[in-house]
Amino acid sequence: MFSYFTLKDANEILPVVIQKFKNIESMKNEVSKIQSEMENNPRYMSNFEDYVIKKQELNSAISNLYKSIEELEKMGVMVKSIDEGLLDFPSKRFEEDVWLCWKEGETEIKFWHGKDEGFMGRKPISVSDESLV
Repeated sequence: MFSYFTLKDANEILPVVIQKFKNIESMKNEVSKIQSEMENNPRYMSNFEDYVIKKQELNSAISNLYKSIEELEKMGVMVKSIDEGLLDFPSKRFEEDVWLCWKEGETEIKFWHGKDEGFMGRKPISVSDESLV
């Protein structure tokens, strides 16, 4: 489902979004940990059974990660970068498609950028910015 977020709506769901994003980060770290174990522990190169079991664990971890991303994006929030902690909410500004932009560590959405701009194009939302949907 697709819908545009008002600034108010995006900020209202932000606490839930932040929690879901933290879970995604945790899952990504788990995937990285398992991959590192497989690459750096000779046991997985020398023991076929151990390798297969660890590979299945990795596959499950990756599947869970993507399911969590999909769950967040079904809410209408786009995951732009897990590593950089960037999420975007589709919105409109004077009939133009824009993104309301959140970066990890922020407690509310205070920035926006154009549809084809990235993080470097972030602009502050004015307190009286009535132009956003």
